Amino acid sequence: MEYLVVGLGNIGAEYASTRHNMGFMVLDAWAQASNVLFKTDRYGQVAEVSFKGRWFVLLKPSTYMNLSGNAVRYWMQQLHLPLENLIVISDDINLPFGTLRMRPGGSSGGHNGLEDITRKLESEQWTRIRVGIGNQFSRGHQVDYVLGDLSAEEKEAVPELAARIIQSIKDISTIGVARAMNTLNTRPKALQKAENEPKMDKNPGEVPDI
Repeated sequence: MEYLVVGLGNIGAEYASTRHNMGFMVLDAWAQASNVLFKTDRYGQVAEVSFKGRWFVLLKPSTYMNLSGNAVRYWMQQLHLPLENLIVISDDINLPFGTLRMRPGGSSGGHNGLEDITRKLESEQWTRIRVGIGNQFSRGHQVDYVLGDLSAEEKEAVPELAARIIQSIKDISTIGVARAMNTLNTRPKALQKAENEPKMDKNPGEVPDI
């Protein structure tokens, strides 16, 4: 059994530690833990990892966020995979930082990368894992926020978040999306406190083309 796991982000060192690159960070953590290296290939950087007889092709698109669908469509065709074997990891400003949500389908939620994938595949029926980055920005500063570096505290949380996501993807391959989703979507007690903290007055508006 083979899966395509796509982490969304923007290429370039200047974007490496930005909130919009959470997808890249998760795949980097998986490759490092598996002692494999990414290689440059068509439409992105690719690595392969295995788990209990399942193979996962990790893809970091080089198309920039708003054209992610080109890379996903190409690799889905190359690997001859059905849509149910596609898993996409993205950031999400509509979720508090550290909140993780898995869904086997659904809308893009205003995320340009997810939207382009849906458009290029002509379907919403593929698994997406959203990583909450919060929306602690004032009106008109959304781009600065999502393309800004993670805070020191947020960076410290990334390894644990990545580990949970990686385990959930492995779970998909062994126990199915429904059961994996129930586990991942349960918010850890350590992060629940943040949901009760006061939030800034803001109006995210539409997600820009980033």
